[in-house]
Amino acid sequence: MIVDDHEVVRFGLKNLLDRQADWEVVAEASTVAEAITNAKEYQPDVVVMDIRLSDGSGIDACRAIVSNHPYMKVIMLTSFAEDELLFNAISAGAVGYVLKQVGNDDLVRAIETVARGEALLDPSITGQVLAKLRQATRVEAFVDLTDQELKVLSLIAKGNTNKEIATNLHLGEGTVRNYVSSIFGKLGLSNRAEATAYAVRHNLDDYVKNIE
Repeated sequence: MIVDDHEVVRFGLKNLLDRQADWEVVAEASTVAEAITNAKEYQPDVVVMDIRLSDGSGIDACRAIVSNHPYMKVIMLTSFAEDELLFNAISAGAVGYVLKQVGNDDLVRAIETVARGEALLDPSITGQVLAKLRQATRVEAFVDLTDQELKVLSLIAKGNTNKEIATNLHLGEGTVRNYVSSIFGKLGLSNRAEATAYAVRHNLDDYVKNIE
């Protein structure tokens, strides 16, 4: 099923997809309401969905369709490479996200990919997704630490002594010792070597830059 509020786009996609062996466009829709209704009536295997429709969001349509028909594969075909839209689409159950600038052959391959049950992202936005996932991992790794503790941990990882950390952050050495003990306790670490390894493994420096 093709879902797009532009008739010309639907016409072009239908002509392209109908030329593929063993493929049939069983339904079209131009609105969220039509998409949900036609998905139920025509039971397509794959839904090619525009994100922005005249009566709402294709993401909402995707969520409703996947919720009611978990076996249907929804691939978002959109002009927008925005992080928020991408992650909202994935959260709604979309298994593919492809930009409209893609070539015909690449689009066909993308649909074949999701039809096989595999997930697919447009290569131009894969880097954004990986960066977001890495950021999420870092957030989880350091979620229990305060901003000041993150700075102290970063300096520990650079090999600074308590005295050097105190000078760098304009703190007393006793305060730094308290921070170090707190960090070790929260992260389940025993010594500065373990703290350094933890900071490096979770890319602490990149995370600290975002809070400075």
